[in-house]
Amino acid sequence: MRQIFVRAIGGVALAALVLGGAAACKQDEGGTEGGSASKVCDLKIGFFGALSGGDAGLVTPGKQAADLAVKQYNAEHADCKVSIQAYDSQGKPELAGGLATSAVGDAKVVGIVGPAFSGESETANPIFQQAGLPVITQSATRPSLADNGWAIFHRGVGNDFSQGPAAAAYIKSINAAKVFVVDDQSAYGAGLADEVKKALGATVVASDKATDNQQDFSAIVTKVTSSGATALFYGGYTEEASPFLKQLRAGGYKGTFVGGDGIYDANMLSVTGNADVEGAVATCPCAPATTAKGTFVQDFKAEFNAEPGVYADVAYDLTKIYLEAIGEGKSSRADIQAFLKSYNKAGSATGVTYKWDDKGELDPAQVRVWSYIAKNGAWAPDKEIPKA
Repeated sequence: MRQIFVRAIGGVALAALVLGGAAACKQDEGGTEGGSASKVCDLKIGFFGALSGGDAGLVTPGKQAADLAVKQYNAEHADCKVSIQAYDSQGKPELAGGLATSAVGDAKVVGIVGPAFSGESETANPIFQQAGLPVITQSATRPSLADNGWAIFHRGVGNDFSQGPAAAAYIKSINAAKVFVVDDQSAYGAGLADEVKKALGATVVASDKATDNQQDFSAIVTKVTSSGATALFYGGYTEEASPFLKQLRAGGYKGTFVGGDGIYDANMLSVTGNADVEGAVATCPCAPATTAKGTFVQDFKAEFNAEPGVYADVAYDLTKIYLEAIGEGKSSRADIQAFLKSYNKAGSATGVTYKWDDKGELDPAQVRVWSYIAKNGAWAPDKEIPKA
């Protein structure tokens, strides 16, 4: 699911894109004694992810937060504004390549928040790498994304080497003697499920695979109900997790349904329905956005008349890092890439210190994994899961 072969870009065309991307748009200011200063204007920050489709609930809160950060920046820089350029992948790698090519071909796009999902990252990031366009993902957690030698890659949260063992620790904490594991075969879902299985060991009595856009889960439901498992872990996204959970409950399964951050969105609640989703658990390498630091929560609610959702605080901080670079006069992709390489500050909303190693990963000391429980039609923060 959400994986596809990456088509190469012709060398001549790519060279043109890279040269175009290096350009900056500057506005002259009056100088002194025959000199002039210049400031960066009209640049764009790309936001890349599923803004429509069945998994948009995981991404749209981050897009809202990015919009908020830019609006606040522009209010203070009215004569020299920045804009957000949206790239709606629908979470599908087959769309990601064309969107990435479009982004690198726009000289004003100097940084990307995203891609939001791991599968689309595997498709888009090689294109971004060749063009030198820096990316910071707020939610793509597959560990191997950091192993491709992409200098442009940065991750704003912990990866599944943290989330997988944490999800397993949660399952152990509810004394589940038998666990069934299902994944959707996506880059994210399969990788996370593998980490959970490693951490649970012999507690896993059976496992199975779902497919992209699957709607009939009757065969898997039969296996689960006959396995004796009192907990089920699902690695994947809401689009398939929701009908799967509904069919599990219709089939009489009473066990605890646990998933990763791929199901931690509003759609998992509303589409599944309160009766079936009640008591489901989601883990996420993110603290509750509703308790973020500073004025972020009140600013978000004032702007959107809603509580900030999954990864909103993370996306806000990552967007502000780009804005900080632009505000300091960083006018090219290379400038901003260098800025990120030496960055070492705490985000105003998350409190996380954003400092990346040579592979683009955060310091493990900054990583937190939380559990959330579906209660009365909402995701209720449960607890921070202790590190193994």
